[in-house]
Amino acid sequence: AMRALKWMDSMSSQPITAKNLIARLDRIPVWPYSTSVLWVIGIGYLLAFFDITNVGFGLPIIVKTFHIASQSAAIPITTSLLGYIVGAYVNSTYADLKGRRTAIVSATVLFTLGSLASAVTFSWSWLIVWRFITGMGIGAEIAAISAYMGEMAPATIRGRYTGWANVFAFSGFAVVPFVALALVPHFSWGWRGLFFVGALGGLTLIWSTRIPESPRWLLAHRRLAEAEAIISKAELVALEKWGSSLPEPVISAQESHADHFPTKALFKPPYVGRLFLLLFIWIFIYLSDYAWLGLAPTFLVDKGYSLTNSIVFLLVTGIGYPLGALLAALLGDTFERKYSIITGILVWVIGLFAVGAFPNPAVIYVFGFLLSVSLTFFFPLLYALTAESFPTAARASGVGLTDGVGHIGGGLVPPCTFGEYYSL
Repeated sequence: AMRALKWMDSMSSQPITAKNLIARLDRIPVWPYSTSVLWVIGIGYLLAFFDITNVGFGLPIIVKTFHIASQSAAIPITTSLLGYIVGAYVNSTYADLKGRRTAIVSATVLFTLGSLASAVTFSWSWLIVWRFITGMGIGAEIAAISAYMGEMAPATIRGRYTGWANVFAFSGFAVVPFVALALVPHFSWGWRGLFFVGALGGLTLIWSTRIPESPRWLLAHRRLAEAEAIISKAELVALEKWGSSLPEPVISAQESHADHFPTKALFKPPYVGRLFLLLFIWIFIYLSDYAWLGLAPTFLVDKGYSLTNSIVFLLVTGIGYPLGALLAALLGDTFERKYSIITGILVWVIGLFAVGAFPNPAVIYVFGFLLSVSLTFFFPLLYALTAESFPTAARASGVGLTDGVGHIGGGLVPPCTFGEYYSL
């Protein structure tokens, strides 16, 4: 209590400006908000990532249920991918204009509605429509949460807590094969159950409207009093957790205020160069990412393994997904972000080469595990770096454009191979 009183006295003499408020937030060395914020973001993230891959495990039964030719099996995946690109950009623009919290709520509504409707649909055409909407929600959720975590976390712990959020996210990848094996082979409605589980993300709406708005976004929109109230509360929480005086604020350059149309700022120096560099990186990442996540079963069956053994390989190696994100959380702020990302990508490339060149069980287990770990190690760090590369006024739009449009790389993966898989 005495520390809090002394802090309040010292803060009362400080001018309330955007630069001072950002400096006060960034000097905090611990997570300065309720842990419920992390739980709401984490569970929403987990179920959004669950929705990314669950359709792939249900499709072998879905195409039989609706009597669809194997050549058309990839259509729901493709439309979901297109929805991701559209949702990421549209909702990100909305996030830059109306706020991060509002954008997270709208994204959650989209992928919950899409997943729930997918679970109860009795039409192939409508399934394609609902998967497009689900994809919009997933793309919107990932972009909005990336911007939100990048702005809420103080600078010195941003990588760590972006990593913690992604522990939840990539656990969604790891959980899908277990849920799929429990439902799809044993129940005629198993594929519907997969979609229904994804729709459970809607439960986070009960709490997501109560999470604090990003003070950086508030400052970019000249709402100093609201931002100051959130940061002051964060400092009190941090004082209690830290147990001693907080470090002195260090004033940094002030960011520009919000433009009427956020994307305009991204095509001006110095952001335009970052935009196209990060877009190129994300396209490459998603090209290799979707090739592995989407085509691994096809590849393994082509090498002589049964479909069951192929799923078991992916189930076991998928344990590495949450472990890689946990590693990012522990090391995310220890080394300069770009070097950690480069290291993770190099391990990823080596793993792809090893599995492709020597697909025996030992290599698949060892390097498949390394693929999972490396992917989820550099992914959250790349999300953090992407969010940090753009101004607050257009941060969500920058993430939405680079990560969202980067999914074109996933679209370059030949869709015909999905048809081969589902005809096996």
